[in-house]
Amino acid sequence: MPAPTTPADHRNLLTDNPALYEARFPDPDRLAGRWAEDCLRRHGAGPRVLDMGCGTGRDAAHLHSVGRTVTGADLSRAMLAYARVRHPGPAYVRADLHKFDLGRAAFDAVVCLDSSLLYCHTNDQLDGFLASCRHALAPGGLLVAEMRNGAYFLGRTDLLDSPSGNAFTWQGVAYRSTTTLTVDRTDQLLRRTRVWTADEGGVDAAPVEQHSAWRLLLPHELRHFLAAHGFEVLELHDGPGPRTEPPWQDGRLPGTATDADRLHVVARRRHTH
Repeated sequence: MPAPTTPADHRNLLTDNPALYEARFPDPDRLAGRWAEDCLRRHGAGPRVLDMGCGTGRDAAHLHSVGRTVTGADLSRAMLAYARVRHPGPAYVRADLHKFDLGRAAFDAVVCLDSSLLYCHTNDQLDGFLASCRHALAPGGLLVAEMRNGAYFLGRTDLLDSPSGNAFTWQGVAYRSTTTLTVDRTDQLLRRTRVWTADEGGVDAAPVEQHSAWRLLLPHELRHFLAAHGFEVLELHDGPGPRTEPPWQDGRLPGTATDADRLHVVARRRHTH
């Protein structure tokens, strides 16, 4: 695989360089995939799983490794190409989470991790995602999602407005990023500005500023959307999960609070709607 390009060459350094993404966000113990499998197992999900927003394919491959029939879906062609080579086993397809059709009742579960659901910025986009999930799921199928918690930002500013830095070296290149989160109250979004620089052999690449955003969903708001699309909420909690502190461990059951900075939901598709 060719070495990643410098930040100046791309609008999204990590998405365009999946190997670099995995270096920046390592998950050697497959914590996210194991957490998702624990949810599926505890609620008796069937074997057919759609990992929506699968990224590099790590979680999809873990679910495949424990005996499930997995399809990983993502909009990024680079991520899908990487997943097919580095995390084989699942079928990988290109699909937009705002609206997708991979077959009626083709899956027993849809998994959507790492705040992918929150790229549905508008009500129409969220409706499109949930309607697509309902279409894709067999009656009684599960939706398992993990994301940031909009409720955390009601009155809290500890994660906002002040830049946070990160630095790591991969394949001889020193990468540095500065990230700032702000709340856009008008559009109900958590906006992220990230500035990347890279130093290869003492030569600095030109900095690149990248922007992204997540929908700030409140727990009761999420319940309402799910119910409107024919889902029964089985679990809704702030942890433990794969990105909480402390993180989820095998055998740990979900809590009941929805106050911390991550939100986890397991919902079942009702037989009638």
